[in-house]
Amino acid sequence: MLFRSQADRKLWGPSTILHLGLVGILVLTSACGGGRSRTAEKIAQDRQQVEEFDNSLTFNDLSLEGFDKKGQLWWKVKAKQARYSKDKKVAVIMQPAGELYQDGKAVIEVSAQRGEVQEDGETILLRGKITAKDKRNGMLLTGGELEWQPKNDLLIVRNNVTGDYQKTKVSANGGRFLTRAKKLELEGNVVAISADPAARFQSERVVWLVGEKKMMSDRPLQIAGNIPGQTAQNQATSGQGEIDLDRKTARLTQGTQINLTDPPMQISGNSLIWNMEAKTVVSNEPVTIVNPQENITLNANQGRLDIATKTAYLTGNVRGVGQKNQSQLGSNRLTYNLETQNFLAEGGVTYRQADPPLSLSGPRATGTIQDGIVVSGGRVVTEFIPDGVLFR
Repeated sequence: MLFRSQADRKLWGPSTILHLGLVGILVLTSACGGGRSRTAEKIAQDRQQVEEFDNSLTFNDLSLEGFDKKGQLWWKVKAKQARYSKDKKVAVIMQPAGELYQDGKAVIEVSAQRGEVQEDGETILLRGKITAKDKRNGMLLTGGELEWQPKNDLLIVRNNVTGDYQKTKVSANGGRFLTRAKKLELEGNVVAISADPAARFQSERVVWLVGEKKMMSDRPLQIAGNIPGQTAQNQATSGQGEIDLDRKTARLTQGTQINLTDPPMQISGNSLIWNMEAKTVVSNEPVTIVNPQENITLNANQGRLDIATKTAYLTGNVRGVGQKNQSQLGSNRLTYNLETQNFLAEGGVTYRQADPPLSLSGPRATGTIQDGIVVSGGRVVTEFIPDGVLFR
């Protein structure tokens, strides 16, 4: 690693290079005795750290650079002040600002209140109100501590990281940014807020593929989709899933449930695709729709829900159950209006209810599950039992 002084030219000369063989400081402290206070121990630790540094090795307005074995830049920062340890193994720098390099090109702009640089240049640590801006796409990261590992193309941000990129903001306890893959891995209380689509994404772990505009999580997650002009929100919970910010869709798997507000409705399944722009929910696997106000439950092998028109289209082994009169509906296909409760059932239609006892079957039926249906088309069979007598 090379340090170049710009301000102290009389001391070093315009082209003088100071080579420091740094490895790292080991501050050894003995375990405190039972009667030793924490304050006394802290004072002793601070005194030992101060003694590790030589006041004569303090310089102002420095440029510091780290290189790989081939001579390519790893990083370059300017600092208002640098103070070196007596053994010249660590440099503590104040108000650093500069760039991080990849393949010899500057990719990240950084700044902080202070930092530490070690001898081999393989790691640079910045602390206090750090900022890191990706020069390639403008993504901005902030936090309390930053560590750059150029060999791994890895930027680690600790102590409350935030990210801001193209109308999407994220926050988490910490994060790792893989600069070559443009992948930001966030851990702990992760919250992502997108303006387009208007959504809030929460989980304990989120991977943000910045270049592909995708966010994904393999942990339980929550999504809230904002409704313009309303305080109520459509919400989803799932065991895992991903959001495509470009296509404005959420693909949710493992025990997924989407709660709609207008009208109140629950859609659940193990594979749901929620299109926030088209306002649809699609499932190519078994899906369940529950109307809690009418106590109606619908099941099918697959289906599509149009939130805008409040219409569900279900296919394959469709089953509907109404609690009001213990009614049951079966068909191959069902078109169901979530607001009016009217439906159109087609293909192998069966209908049964307990009060009054009634059984219908036919190729096609319309009506409501709660209040009765009309079966039509082809051969229709009706059975009912008044006073214990069967009529056909």
